[in-house]
Amino acid sequence: MPHTHDVEVGQNQVRKTFVSWSLDEPEREWGALKHLSAYAPGLAPSPIARTEVGGRPTIVMSRVPGAPLAGEITGAQTQALARALRRLFDVPVPPGLAVRANDPLGFSRRFKQWLAEEYDWSECQDAGLVREAVESARLWLDQHLFSEGWIVDPVIALGDGNLDNVLWDGETCRLIDWEEYGVSDLAYEVADIVEHASSRLENRLEADALIEAIFLSESQRRRVEQHRPFFAAFWLAMLLPGNAGWGRNPTGSTEDQSRHLLRLLEGSGRQ
Repeated sequence: MPHTHDVEVGQNQVRKTFVSWSLDEPEREWGALKHLSAYAPGLAPSPIARTEVGGRPTIVMSRVPGAPLAGEITGAQTQALARALRRLFDVPVPPGLAVRANDPLGFSRRFKQWLAEEYDWSECQDAGLVREAVESARLWLDQHLFSEGWIVDPVIALGDGNLDNVLWDGETCRLIDWEEYGVSDLAYEVADIVEHASSRLENRLEADALIEAIFLSESQRRRVEQHRPFFAAFWLAMLLPGNAGWGRNPTGSTEDQSRHLLRLLEGSGRQ
């Protein structure tokens, strides 16, 4: 993904200086840290100062313990992640909070364009499989359009399912990198996490176990499953030849993602 900030990590503080802020990333992150420090202290870094360095927005925050979740996610880590997410989803949404960055209304238009572009399919290990997945993704996206009422269960959103944003200290999970903060739908956020390439491509996270541990209602579970192909299609687009995920992931990742998307669509009856 695009490089948006530089980070200096001190003993007790972290200084985050933004190099781009077209999506109001500094405002989003500062707002998140202030709100969470009041309603869910300890879940995220505490805000310390907001300033500028060389004309670039800078946020100083507390350093929270732990390291990013790495390797296969254990049962204990899955339970801790679920507790952190449940705590986040229980935080009241402040009045007037903007929708999260990369909300589905605009986001889908961007990556649908990527799926429609021409690619050198000969670079793929299995060009036929990938092209089938791309066509299936385009058809599904055309048939599953988000409306203005897409937020059913409003929640605070981290807005990024990357497990690098989850710090684990051996007992507790904490959440960092709030530049996409905003209001979102609970099921949409859970789908973002379980489908993120940071865990999905290497099968690091047992999606069903996490969904079970968050204690979703039946209707919420159904909506998670309805949203999963959306994110799977996005990651397929990212993994196409020449796109951002193509060179950063092992050979065969595009085929793996293609098979995964087709399984999701088959499981949903492509409805």
